[in-house]
Amino acid sequence: MMALRPILYMTVEQYRHLPDREDVTQELHWGMVVTLTRPPMGHAKLQSRLVRLLRPKAERMGVVETEVAFRALPEYDLRSADVAYVSRERWEATDDDDNLQGSPELVIEVLSPSNTKAEIHEKAVLCLSTGAQAFWVLDARRKTVSVTPKGGDPVIYRIGDSIPLPMFDSYSDVSEIFGG
Repeated sequence: MMALRPILYMTVEQYRHLPDREDVTQELHWGMVVTLTRPPMGHAKLQSRLVRLLRPKAERMGVVETEVAFRALPEYDLRSADVAYVSRERWEATDDDDNLQGSPELVIEVLSPSNTKAEIHEKAVLCLSTGAQAFWVLDARRKTVSVTPKGGDPVIYRIGDSIPLPMFDSYSDVSEIFGG
């Protein structure tokens, strides 16, 4: 009879001691190292546009930035948001040698061809249960934004729609996000 070996989960501290790899991007999901594909330029352009649109709306209350690393599950999870809003209080309270504890208040993911529905759903559930007030998914191909508020159901916004931004007491037009 073959003995079963226990699964050993990697901690964030152990992950940080892995050698840097310039050929791939990696994150720590539920104690397991996950290799991510590098997104195309259209992804980066959309991230940049979102930051330019959201920063003026949020500047009094917090920070809008790309690729914000956060520890949704403090010991076994280290991920990043394509675009995130973090309140000024949490941003300034985060140790420069650590990462944001819990999810950003707003997490925005730009769909890549490699993303699966299950992967995006899992990240939305994780983020909304660890501090996010809203989770957005941008689909550049369909020009839609799916917005899931904490405790609510997803709503799909299209060109011509305005997305409410209650945390900024504002809104954002979908056409501005996709440059239309």
